[in-house]
Amino acid sequence: MTEKTTTSISNQDPDRMGLGLPTPDPKPEKFGFKLLAQDGKARRGEVSMPRGTIRTPAFMPVGTAATVKFMYPGQVRDLGADVILGNTYHLMLRPGAERIHSLGGLHKFANWKYPILTDSGGFQVMSLAKLRKMSEQGVEFKSHIDGVKHFMSPERSIEIQCQLGSDIQMQLDECTRLPASEDEIERAMQLSLRWAERCKIEFGDRPGQAMFGIVQGGDIPRLREESAQSLKDMDLKGYSIGGLAVGEPQQVMLDMLEVTCPVLPEDKPRYLMGVGTPDDLIESVSRGVDMFDCVMPTRAGRHGLAFTRYGKVNLKNARHKDDHRPLDPLSHCPAARDYSRAYLYHLVKSNEALGSMLLTWNNLAYYQELMQGMRDAIEAGRFEDHKVEVKEGWARGDIPTL
Repeated sequence: MTEKTTTSISNQDPDRMGLGLPTPDPKPEKFGFKLLAQDGKARRGEVSMPRGTIRTPAFMPVGTAATVKFMYPGQVRDLGADVILGNTYHLMLRPGAERIHSLGGLHKFANWKYPILTDSGGFQVMSLAKLRKMSEQGVEFKSHIDGVKHFMSPERSIEIQCQLGSDIQMQLDECTRLPASEDEIERAMQLSLRWAERCKIEFGDRPGQAMFGIVQGGDIPRLREESAQSLKDMDLKGYSIGGLAVGEPQQVMLDMLEVTCPVLPEDKPRYLMGVGTPDDLIESVSRGVDMFDCVMPTRAGRHGLAFTRYGKVNLKNARHKDDHRPLDPLSHCPAARDYSRAYLYHLVKSNEALGSMLLTWNNLAYYQELMQGMRDAIEAGRFEDHKVEVKEGWARGDIPTL
């Protein structure tokens, strides 16, 4: 099963002219998912909605506070991103969902007219544990900004996301940090299922948008399967897999994907939340995951770490201070191709903002190139060979001396 890639000028997005990125014409009025090709468990598909199409496997740059840090929106788009992520909890606190709504919604506010996914605030239930109180009704947070108390119920989480106007919304869930006891993991999983039902009712019928349920269950296979099956029975438009990459070894995460993905419907998108490293992405795609988000490429860029096809490069290391080579002479990204490592080292050591900008640009470019490579390999029926080639490149450790 292969995708037709022929396009004409008339059905291309003018913002992506010359990038070879077709946009369906006319734009769909409803949210949908189409599986275009499969190689083993790896899937190539499209998530379609009125604001555009997300080519899967997809990596979503994280724009926590309505901005992908150190990047212009147009840059993010030009790298190949079809969708970005916003954070309900942080936008609720500042500048406020009501204010964003009054200013025309999150897309207009952030000057991003393409799909936006918002998370529900559930991760902050875990990460801000000292500042919250849990109950069946929801979560009371004490703002980390000014100490003001806020209450977020499942209904309020969806209400906020609707005020923001996001295209894909997440149910409110309780994310358990691992390791945890089986009883605690099951309690949180069951609560998350009850909250999913409430979120579904609050979300209602919105043909052009989607609400995803979130599979929980920690590192307990039977709980993962039960959570996935219960959410599947709710017949949602998509399914997220949460509560992973929260302290457990990578193999535990992959084991949980192997028991979770087969339970989920094949005709709905699967989104692994908060993941991860390039190796996490390629291993998760091989187990049937379609969508990802993570702060790693942007956060690493702000701290002097570059991701390349030859592995990671730490620009804080003094061995780069006389190195005239670029990060990757084969990259299409100017940040990777047109600046020497010596210059990047200088910027990082001098705490110049341009260093963070260039390395973030490089990292997001590499992540999008990684996803495009996987999409192409799945269509060609050579995903496993491609996976080996990518890992051999990382193991090589560096480009040849120029």
